[in-house]
Amino acid sequence: MEYLTLGRTGLRVSRLGFGGIPIQRADAGKARELVLAMKDAGVNYIDSARGYTVSEAYIGEALEGVRDSFILATKSMARTREAMAADIETSLRNFRTGYIDLYQVHNPNDAALDQVIGEGGALEALLEAKEAGKIGHIGLTAHSKAVAMRALDLPWVETVMFPFNIVEDQGRDVIEKAKEKNAGFIAMKPLAGGAIESGRTALRFLAKERGVDLIIPGMAELGELRENIAAVSDPAPYSPEEEAEADAIRSSLGSGFCRRCNYCAPCTAGISIPNVFLFEGYLERYGLEEWARSRYATLAKKASDCVGCGVCESRCPYELPIRAMMQRARKAFGE
Repeated sequence: MEYLTLGRTGLRVSRLGFGGIPIQRADAGKARELVLAMKDAGVNYIDSARGYTVSEAYIGEALEGVRDSFILATKSMARTREAMAADIETSLRNFRTGYIDLYQVHNPNDAALDQVIGEGGALEALLEAKEAGKIGHIGLTAHSKAVAMRALDLPWVETVMFPFNIVEDQGRDVIEKAKEKNAGFIAMKPLAGGAIESGRTALRFLAKERGVDLIIPGMAELGELRENIAAVSDPAPYSPEEEAEADAIRSSLGSGFCRRCNYCAPCTAGISIPNVFLFEGYLERYGLEEWARSRYATLAKKASDCVGCGVCESRCPYELPIRAMMQRARKAFGE
């Protein structure tokens, strides 16, 4: 297993980490098996979130006796000082630990980021927890390139987590800026939310990208862990055949996959188009129906609010049939 330093955090992380979304559909016993297998294989980074229902609790139980073998990260969508302070304490209890190595502001938009850094915002609680030794480092996750680029100009952002995979390459500018700022870059959605069926192909593509410090596919089975370790650890050079396979994946997904670039915004009906498709992916490909539906329910405007004006399609650089995709999402969610 290859190890890299995660930006200016100084943390030495395995190139492959563990993404904690799918563990929600497993149980504490499987989580323990995975954690022990990761320890044996040298995978030392675990990522979860307050929003991943039972994920933190399962991981915390699994870490009993082996906590010091791992770099532990989680994230919160709290935007105020009070809410973030409460979430940090909840995470500590769930993980059964006295400290969390990396605590991240979870997927803010511009307005939410303003709130986080403003008076009484979540940043105050994060800095207080860091001073108290409850968290080691502070990062931010984003699906919006504009937010990620803005965040990297903030001195407290030590890491950024952003989608990056064979299909979604809008993160290249984020990677470049992260390197300029000596911030760690964590690639989330390495399999494009499950849309890329070949995990080996997807992870081999990312492993060759030297600007990517850490790759965190979601895992819930030992077989997935073994396959992912084999892909990331393979010392063979990235081949022309693999590049051709990556090109084929781009072509096959190109006409029906949202990259979350947000060029379609603003929607005339106020729909957050990328989030509709993001949550649909959780529903259709992750097998997390209850969680996906709960996330979708938080949207102020649903797929059913689409008026079919087509303005979004005129802006989409990938020429996606957004109106048809919106109807598909409406049918999947029933609203």
